[in-house]
Amino acid sequence: MAELVEPSDYLVFVDESGDHHLTRIDPQFPVFVLLFAILRKDDYVEKVCPALSRFKFQFWGHDEVMLHEHDIRKPSGDFLFLLQKPLRERFLAQLSAQMEALPATVVAVVIDKPSFASRYSAPANPYDYAMELGLERTHRHLASLGKPRHRTAIIVEKRGRREDADLELAFRRVCDGANALNQRLPFDLVMIPKSSNSAGLQLTDLMARPVALHHLRPDQSNRAFEIIQTKFRRNPAGQYEGWGLKRLP
Repeated sequence: MAELVEPSDYLVFVDESGDHHLTRIDPQFPVFVLLFAILRKDDYVEKVCPALSRFKFQFWGHDEVMLHEHDIRKPSGDFLFLLQKPLRERFLAQLSAQMEALPATVVAVVIDKPSFASRYSAPANPYDYAMELGLERTHRHLASLGKPRHRTAIIVEKRGRREDADLELAFRRVCDGANALNQRLPFDLVMIPKSSNSAGLQLTDLMARPVALHHLRPDQSNRAFEIIQTKFRRNPAGQYEGWGLKRLP
């Protein structure tokens, strides 16, 4: 009889910033970031989802609008009101408060694509490699919480039939033991449509680009990154480089 594995108390949401192509690199944004947000299920249900709904009620009167970093940065559609400076300032201040209160542990993998492509004769797919490194660190974090064998959902947004099939193959390979830990990882891949109003994926989407911008322009003011920085997974000495923030190469 197969052993029943207890489900985890945690959820992991994953989103990216930038594209993973190495043959045509955008000189204005030559990085790829894959970000993992690890949350306790109780916190997600009792704190995160209600707080995000209340935030949306204030600005739209309902919570069916989906937050996208691009729509906030370049307002269109439901976000056109952000062209009014007073409303934009109020919106961003309250959104920052939402992010500050988010009870998540963050793992982000940053790939500098030009350096990555030039260093290796046959470089790995950035998305697949970032997924591998992120899953390894996520597993280490959950193991440190005493949950090394509990099955945890890794929730991502669907990207297209071919991309989804490639991702699932790479995900299974890593979870079957092709990783630096040389062990099976108890993760389940959950791919949901772009139209899903997932609070976890929306908040993860808001974090990925600020991490990329900090890598590209570390001396530039970046309030969003300052908030995210407080949530990175850290080592016992309090350092997050290599633990919660992995840069490649």
